[in-house]
Amino acid sequence: MHEMALAQGILDVALKTAAQHGAVKIGRIKLQVGKMTHVEPDSLLFCFEALAVGSIAEGANVEIEIKPLIGLCRDCGKEFSVSGYYFICPECQSASVEIISGRELTVEHLEVE
Repeated sequence: MHEMALAQGILDVALKTAAQHGAVKIGRIKLQVGKMTHVEPDSLLFCFEALAVGSIAEGANVEIEIKPLIGLCRDCGKEFSVSGYYFICPECQSASVEIISGRELTVEHLEVE
């Protein structure tokens, strides 16, 4: 279960950022999580809640925005949704594809007191 390690990293970032701003309570954390991370949102939330007990992040509302898997063809420039991890451009059939969305695991913002 890699969600526990991810939740610990998110908590560390949130606590460090809150401390840098003199916050006494973290009320809300917004995350961007890409499809390719294979994160189970419910598991991540469960792990975060367990780790946050006793900290200023305890009880924080954690919102997760799932980012779709999007590719960009390096040959024809077509941007497309990747389905079933099939990294072939639907326009020109090229396999020269750059992933432009779907690998994120980002703390987008915090709301603190």
